[in-house]
Amino acid sequence: MQRRTFLWTAVAATATNALAHTMAASVPAKSFVVKAGKGRFGEQTRLGGVNPNDIKVSVDDTGGQLSVLEYTGHQKGGPPLHIHPHQDEIFYVLDGQYLFQVGNEQQTLTAGDLIFLPRNVPHTFAQLSDAGRLLFFFQPAGKMENYFRTLGKLSGPPSPPEGAKIFADHDMQVVGPPLAIH
Repeated sequence: MQRRTFLWTAVAATATNALAHTMAASVPAKSFVVKAGKGRFGEQTRLGGVNPNDIKVSVDDTGGQLSVLEYTGHQKGGPPLHIHPHQDEIFYVLDGQYLFQVGNEQQTLTAGDLIFLPRNVPHTFAQLSDAGRLLFFFQPAGKMENYFRTLGKLSGPPSPPEGAKIFADHDMQVVGPPLAIH
């Protein structure tokens, strides 16, 4: 029995060491600063051609484990109800007012509020104020940065079928319409 325990311990230690080595090799060895109004690596993405959505911490910085973005909204509204099967999402409101739906619950958030959106739960949000800013996080990052790069190349919002395809191409599923705001 002790030999079996020793073998399992050795296998677990080897796997843990290999994983730690792989992750350490893919994370930068030093800190970095991303200035206000700028994106990581000098990249800037504009959603709908007018709403900056800047990557602040990239998948390239975290071995794919985390992505942090800052969104500045100049229009009311938001995305359709959707599911991320692989990512948890966190939103922190910097400015403005937002309505979030997570499952069947709705919450109104303002500056300083934070909401956690677990993976596999339908969710969406809508900007209620004329202007707003969000800091948001995906963990693990998955294909989310490329999703926003794809949207940033469009001159306006995609049609619902085009949007659903873009969502699906980036491992998400549209399950309902955007929130109706008045």
